Amino acid sequence: MSQYWSPAIRDLTPYVPGEQPRERVIKLNTNENPYPPAPGVSEALRQYAIDHLRLYPDPNSLSLRETLAKTYGVSVAETFVGNGSDEVLAFAFQAFFCQGAPLDVPSITYSFYPVYANLYGVELRKHSLNDQWEVDLDALASASERAGVIFANPNAPTGHAHPLASIEALLKRVTDRVVLVDEAYVDFGAESAVALIERYPNLLVTGTFSKSRSLAGLRLGYAIGSPELIEGLQRVKDSFNSYPVDSLASVVGIEALKDTHHFDACRNNVIATRERTRQRLEALGFEVLPSKANFLLAQHPDVAGAQLFAGLRERGILVRHFNTDLLNNFLRISIGTDDEMDSLIEALESLCGQ
Repeated sequence: MSQYWSPAIRDLTPYVPGEQPRERVIKLNTNENPYPPAPGVSEALRQYAIDHLRLYPDPNSLSLRETLAKTYGVSVAETFVGNGSDEVLAFAFQAFFCQGAPLDVPSITYSFYPVYANLYGVELRKHSLNDQWEVDLDALASASERAGVIFANPNAPTGHAHPLASIEALLKRVTDRVVLVDEAYVDFGAESAVALIERYPNLLVTGTFSKSRSLAGLRLGYAIGSPELIEGLQRVKDSFNSYPVDSLASVVGIEALKDTHHFDACRNNVIATRERTRQRLEALGFEVLPSKANFLLAQHPDVAGAQLFAGLRERGILVRHFNTDLLNNFLRISIGTDDEMDSLIEALESLCGQ
């Protein structure tokens, strides 16, 4: 605490990211892709003219947005890109949710949402998950006075994904404020709400290059929505930083989007490994929540989550443990390579007395 801080800063509780260890470990704690980026990314880096770095990038990231629009079958005016989806989400909170009314959000979801809310003075109205650990869309749509609705689909850290029909049912009920669907994990088996953009001008879909496109170290995210929503994001961006996406990131992002074969191969490998791992965890007695993401949320009936987390850490395997009342016994396990998941299962067999 410093006397030089603004009063509002003293009350902030910053987001705490997953551990990024310096030592060599099996890293299954931050939902990174276990496979490298598309081959075109390496070639683009080799061919990049270093002299370009003395120039400012395109403030509108037009080339990247054109490729993004082509990938998702929308117009360029319906696209926005930023320095990671976290930045895009922060812009969205400021652009759409500072309305003097509560923002409807699931009680268990991406833990950055409360941080943004605190930063921008947005009240959160939290809705419990249902008995199947699913986001309760009916509850999210039930309020009369709201700043908007935000939820992740698939949800983090539970992994459940609602089908498109359920999301559209919510959109038919919530028409007066923005509905933001955070699709950071959508490529691992869920349906994208981008297909609904043309029919619902209040729908904003956000996504990331970090997960399914293996570019977590680059920091690149996007939003897709009606031109009026995109203009709102642009106004916030240009009041904060006119150049959030650098020229190198744009080139790399374009190459990642263009290689659909590599994209499909990697995500299909992750899905297959996830399902094998789920079956093996269940064979060890774990309760594993259904997942359409690149992670699994699991708990053991006899061994506490904190104990398993510590035991895995001692064996050089990092997973995520959330020290909260509802999730304290669970581990969130990112999907790695088959060899990495074999090592995880072997360690858990030992820890669970198998």
